[in-house]
Amino acid sequence: MLSTARLQILLPLCLLLLGGVAVWALMSNPPKAIASPVSAARPTVSIWIAQPQSLSVTVHSQGVVSARQSLDVSPEVAGKVVFLHKNWVVGGVFGNNEILLSLDTRDYDHAIIQAQAKVAEAEQIWAMAQAQAEQARSEWQTVNKAAAPSPLLLQIPQLATARAKLAAAKADLALAETRRSRCVLRAPFAGRIHSQQVAIGQFVQPGDKLARLNATEVAQIRLPIAAKDLGLVDLPLLSPSANTVLPKVTLSAEIGGQKLAWGGYIVRTEGAIDESTGILMAVAEVQEPYQLEEQDWPLWFGLFVQADIVGKTLAQVFVLPPAAINASQQVWVVDAQQKLHSRQLEVLRNEPQRILVSAGLSAGDRVVVSDLPIAVEGMTVTPVTQAAQP
Repeated sequence: MLSTARLQILLPLCLLLLGGVAVWALMSNPPKAIASPVSAARPTVSIWIAQPQSLSVTVHSQGVVSARQSLDVSPEVAGKVVFLHKNWVVGGVFGNNEILLSLDTRDYDHAIIQAQAKVAEAEQIWAMAQAQAEQARSEWQTVNKAAAPSPLLLQIPQLATARAKLAAAKADLALAETRRSRCVLRAPFAGRIHSQQVAIGQFVQPGDKLARLNATEVAQIRLPIAAKDLGLVDLPLLSPSANTVLPKVTLSAEIGGQKLAWGGYIVRTEGAIDESTGILMAVAEVQEPYQLEEQDWPLWFGLFVQADIVGKTLAQVFVLPPAAINASQQVWVVDAQQKLHSRQLEVLRNEPQRILVSAGLSAGDRVVVSDLPIAVEGMTVTPVTQAAQP
């Protein structure tokens, strides 16, 4: 019994002793970590090979089509409207020198007859004055040849009065005829009626606005050009001569689900740059906008159009995708050792699909066009040439 009790006490003590020895051995001889080589991570970047080229630029703008010449029709005399052009409606077409409107001429015809009667009377008085003056001169020469006769004796003042009355009567007749001619209003050009507010039988006064006419020979479009784009187009800043080469412009708009285009030229610029916007207005013209020879739709007045102006041909220009350049106009370039270097550029023009660069790059430079979350000067990368080049 005593031996069994001793074993129950000694056995746990032995186990504790063995465990302590094992822990001490492990702490005295810890296992050594196996060293593994660490490789530096090289980010892969897409690059664009920069090559200088010559290219033509296009300056984009927009504007509203209008008539180059418009005028308000107003009568110069009073009267009742007795005739209107057959197309006297909004949008109506008329030709050059066609009669648009006529007024009742009866009062003016009566005035002409009265003026003609006064002219006849004045001519009679003038003839009688001439005869009396000639008779007075003959009588004086018969009676007294030595002394000079007085003007009154020779009826010179009476002759001058008769002459003046005849001239006044003729002037009154001419005025009456002029007023009679103003009863007929003719079109000063071929065009369309933009608006009208008169009907047959209506009595009109001088200065009343009867209609507004638009000439259809030439359409014009005012196009805003930003100051930064003025150097890209040969705009006619002064009055163009016969030898001036005017910039071409293509106007486009969507009508009835169909995109249409019309060709024209920039013919002039307006006098000054707007100080608040930095915009210069260029004026484009299109000949015969309402002719339907090449397409089914005219270039309507009032139509909003997009304009593409043919600009200059630029030499030694680098073209980059927008993703290549940051807000500070800088790019990353990969050198022969696959290291990154920052370049400051001179941007000539920003376009939606490309950036035109005039300085800061050399031919063959490898420009990074992919996104780099972390980029450091001198960092090593793995470049991959992008397939699509500008």
